[in-house]
Amino acid sequence: MTVLEKYTLNGRTALVTGATRGLGRAFARALAEAGADVVVHGRDAAAATEVKNEIESLGRTAHVVLGELTDRAGVDAVAAQAAELSGGVDILINNAGACVHRPALEVSDDEWSHVIDTNLTALWQMSQAVGKDMVDRGSGSIVNIGSISGMIVNRPQMQPAYNASKAAVHQLTKSLAAEWAPHGVRVNAVAPGYIKTDMSPVDEPRFRRHWIEDAPQQRYATPDEVSPAVVFLASEAASFMSGTVLVIDGGYTLF
Repeated sequence: MTVLEKYTLNGRTALVTGATRGLGRAFARALAEAGADVVVHGRDAAAATEVKNEIESLGRTAHVVLGELTDRAGVDAVAAQAAELSGGVDILINNAGACVHRPALEVSDDEWSHVIDTNLTALWQMSQAVGKDMVDRGSGSIVNIGSISGMIVNRPQMQPAYNASKAAVHQLTKSLAAEWAPHGVRVNAVAPGYIKTDMSPVDEPRFRRHWIEDAPQQRYATPDEVSPAVVFLASEAASFMSGTVLVIDGGYTLF
C-alpha cells in the first residue's frame, strides 16, 4: 500500500452526526471524496437530502437518518437505522453540537443541560451504541469533534457550558481510546479553532480583536481546512494513533 492509498476510505461506511450544515456537511463530503459511503444524520430532512445528493454526485452511496440525539432512545434509533441501511458503520464522526454564549451567573439549568446533553452525553451514547458493534467486529475508527474551547477559556464571549463539554469530550476520547485499543477500535478527536460556520460568527467586528488578531495566522479557517484532518484520523494513515486530540487552530493556543 502506497502512502496515498493509506488515506483512502474505499469500502467503508461513515456515520456523521449533525451532517446537514457547517463542519458536519464538510466532513460528510470529504469522507465521500476519500471513498467512503456516508450515513447523513440530521434533523432537517430537506437539508439532509441536499447533502445526500452531494455525496451521490461523487459516485458514493448515501443514506439519510433523521432523529434527535438528546435522549438514549433517539441515539439508539439513529445508530440502529444507520447500521441497517448501510450494513455496518466503520467510521463514526461525532459532530453534532450546540453552544450558548452567556456569563456563568446567567446560564439557566435548561441551557446548561441542552449544551451538555448535545455535546457530551449524545456523543457518549452514540459512541457506546456504534462502538459496541466495532468492538465485536474488532475494527473501527471514531473521530470526535472537540474544540480549543476544551483547552482555553474563550473571550470576549463567555460560554462555560460549551467549554466544559468540550474538555470532557477530549478526556472521554482518551478514555475510550485506552479501553478499546485492544479491540482494534481507534478513538481520536480534532480540536478546531475559530472556523467560519453558522455556529461561530467569525465575521462580526466585535470578535475580531480576540478571535482573529490574537491568532498567529491572524485569520479564521473554513470547514474545508478541518476536513482533511478528519479523513486522516479515520483512515489507515493514522493506524498507530489513538487517544490523540489534534489541534487545528492557526496557532491560537500557542499564546
